[in-house]
Amino acid sequence: MILAILVPVGVFGQTAPPRAEFEVASIRPSALLSGGSQVNVGVHVDGALVNCVALSLKDYMVAAYQVKFYQIQGPEWMAGERFDISGKLPAGATRSEVPAMLQSLLADRFEMKMHRETRDLPVYTLVVGKGGSKMKESPLDEETGEGPGGRGATNVAGSGGRGGVALSFGRGSSFVFADNKIVATKLTMASFVDTLGRFLDRPVVDATGLTGNYDFELAFTPEDYRAMQIRSAIAAGVVLPPEALRLLEGGSGDSLFSAIQTIGLKLESRKAPLEVLVVDSVRKTPTEN
Repeated sequence: MILAILVPVGVFGQTAPPRAEFEVASIRPSALLSGGSQVNVGVHVDGALVNCVALSLKDYMVAAYQVKFYQIQGPEWMAGERFDISGKLPAGATRSEVPAMLQSLLADRFEMKMHRETRDLPVYTLVVGKGGSKMKESPLDEETGEGPGGRGATNVAGSGGRGGVALSFGRGSSFVFADNKIVATKLTMASFVDTLGRFLDRPVVDATGLTGNYDFELAFTPEDYRAMQIRSAIAAGVVLPPEALRLLEGGSGDSLFSAIQTIGLKLESRKAPLEVLVVDSVRKTPTEN
């Protein structure tokens, strides 16, 4: 199981005017472990320092352009090759300017060129069932000054290996995918659909209208759990052998759809016009620091 982490759209705030730039920034290929070892990724923003570890180029585009993972169309390697980025904000800059700084960094160092267009795509729409939500609403933990960076720092972290995936969004909000189930704690619907889309064959759009943080648990058959693992690996850009891809045929997905209904929600198949970012050209190796 390869960790497929999505940088939450709200981590850095709203996009600032173009050509904001880091005072200094470095990009290096991540030293990921292989052979089933644990993989750790994360985003840490503390004052003027921004450190991102083991994120794919697609993940950085999500943060830079404030879009969803499925809205990015480009070479397959963009989801698999991972990079560490460290940057320092110039004097007077705020965290809300980081997305625009990432846009400039990607354009300069990866020579990325892209355009926007709208495509009619098949999606799953997450809606509230007729009986209403059955999830427990659970407010976020109080912000404290303890831990790295203290009060106001952003810490989003994840780890993954053969045993599963764990994501921490801060203030007690987390998502664990392991042991044939999903365990969510203080999770928003936005984070849920973003992550859920990694385990399905099409994007998931939130139409629940639910704005809180929720605790819930979803259980799956071993066959469906294995199929979800394989789809998440594909989403992360992993090239799998044919025998692994054939295992997708063993998972019907029925237990996932049924599990979602147990918490008062429902996945509906639809088509929807979605804006996508189409990468026209990009370097596989960034220019030197």
